[in-house]
Amino acid sequence: MFALSILAVALTLAVIPPVRSVEFTITVGGPGGVIAYEPPCVNASVGDVVTFVFKQKNHTVTQSSFGSPCTSLNGGFDTGFIPVAANNTNGPFPIAQLTVQDTNPIWVYCRQTGHCQQGMVFAINPAGKFDAFKAAAMGQSTTTATASASNPATTTNSTTAATSSNSTTDHHILVGNAGTLTFSPANITAQPGDTVTFEFRAKNHTVTQSTFGAPCLPLAQSSQSGQVGFDSGFVPVSNGTNTFPTFTVQVNDTAPIWVYCKQQGHCGKGMVFAVNAIETGANNFDAFVKRAETLNGTSSTSGAGRTMARVSMHVALATAVGGVVLGMLL
Repeated sequence: MFALSILAVALTLAVIPPVRSVEFTITVGGPGGVIAYEPPCVNASVGDVVTFVFKQKNHTVTQSSFGSPCTSLNGGFDTGFIPVAANNTNGPFPIAQLTVQDTNPIWVYCRQTGHCQQGMVFAINPAGKFDAFKAAAMGQSTTTATASASNPATTTNSTTAATSSNSTTDHHILVGNAGTLTFSPANITAQPGDTVTFEFRAKNHTVTQSTFGAPCLPLAQSSQSGQVGFDSGFVPVSNGTNTFPTFTVQVNDTAPIWVYCKQQGHCGKGMVFAVNAIETGANNFDAFVKRAETLNGTSSTSGAGRTMARVSMHVALATAVGGVVLGMLL
């Protein structure tokens, strides 16, 4: 399978169901600077194999999520960058293979600078949502909850837009104030039409919507009804700055809104926030914090929204006698 003169990458799974599987071949990139996966999506069954064939120039196959198309999924698979020379028109070409473990959607993008934003995304079993996934990657969000960002994060994401004829309040939240892993205040009560403005004060944090059941996962990964949720993305703040970026969300009803920072390890240290959490009962704010600290970035015990695509990576080089196992991502 491997030629000694090329770099070949294969993503495989240890256990394959004892049924005849289908192999889907996906071309990654191509001559003349093609920035695309072709075809861009497939519908696959358990045990089917998706083979990515890397062509010009230098791309990745990186797992993301519906809610954050251009951000690598924590614990997801990633081939790394696979360069292919422009004059290599006849191959052989490096490949990566993924075995499908269930029929849940799997979302993929190329993390080469600017490629995802130009629509270089792919999906397995997108359930009719591929166009929305690609639109979100290209900054053409079709979701509904009002979220906007100021300098230096200058993007604006439309997330719902219900307004109120009554006077409204803007709730000001400090993110990472004085270098702490906190939202301050961390738990507020707001009315429909109110806005919540998050001011990023230090280091590099996010404001990412989640759920009570899976506090350290984006809402899009755990929702059973196709909800996407808002996500500021990472917002770095330089030391000594006097201008702090903000991200604003509009409240549309009195249902609880659960939020966390998706910087590695921060949610597990209790960096979470809530709007309209109940004061008493099982799903109160203190319980949300404890759940985040317990799960520490994993899904709920039910496993809702997890992508079951376990992969191992093997690399053969010209100087190698055999395959070298680089790692396993679960």
